[in-house]
Amino acid sequence: MRVLLVEDDITTARGLSLMLRSGGAVVDHADTGEEGLELARHYDYDILVLDLMLPDMEGYEVVRRLRAARVDVPVLILSGLTRPQAKVKGLALGADDFLTKPFDQGELIARVQAIVRRSKGFSQPSLQLGNLQLNLDSREVRVGGLPVHLTGKEYAILELMVLRKGMVLTKEAFLNHLYGGMDEPEMKIIDVFICKLRKKLALAGADNLIGTVWGRGYMIREPSPLETALTPAPLPPTRLSAPLPHAPSPHAPVQRSQMADAPAPYAASGRQAALSAA
Repeated sequence: MRVLLVEDDITTARGLSLMLRSGGAVVDHADTGEEGLELARHYDYDILVLDLMLPDMEGYEVVRRLRAARVDVPVLILSGLTRPQAKVKGLALGADDFLTKPFDQGELIARVQAIVRRSKGFSQPSLQLGNLQLNLDSREVRVGGLPVHLTGKEYAILELMVLRKGMVLTKEAFLNHLYGGMDEPEMKIIDVFICKLRKKLALAGADNLIGTVWGRGYMIREPSPLETALTPAPLPPTRLSAPLPHAPSPHAPVQRSQMADAPAPYAASGRQAALSAA
């Protein structure tokens, strides 16, 4: 997920960024309310983590302006204020949650993930599309109950598309999400990531989830129940079976041990024996 952190204290911002990145987030940082508003208006963030006390304006004003501009990015307010009135005011202006300082790293990450899930229409940490299951907490992907091993970039791309299922995502959006505008490679790298991701999902039994919208980008869609039912289960790894014993050649010499094990011929009748003697 992509997070916009608005915090004026450099030391605090560095610590918060490390916490969020440990949960797999790409973090952009702004140290003023005005800069935070500008970034939130122009880029697609999953959540805005907002300090209440900023040098140019209060965090309340940032939330008010965002909602007035119809920017619906979820907002988590961080503040040392513990008064109920402070929390009520922030939530009434349009913030999604209010976390008082000091707080535990695990609680921060859990709240961020919960807010993002709810904003995308998911209530559980495990997101399901057909037979594909993506867990935001553990960053694990399974198809038909079996794990699919993805690289960090492949997982980030899949997570972005699952959270925005049905939406067409441009290559620029993928680059911003993966690199946050820092040291971005060429745009064709997205095609490479998508190709590898498709192959891994197809081998696992989740084919045709990622669609190409020519001239625009890529999207992931919810498969129909019929498509899910018709999706073949992934094949188990093949094992080499023991070779079958070869039948002996009719011209091969018969060993004595083989003669001893062979069944005895039937006994001739008395008349047949007499005819043979004659």
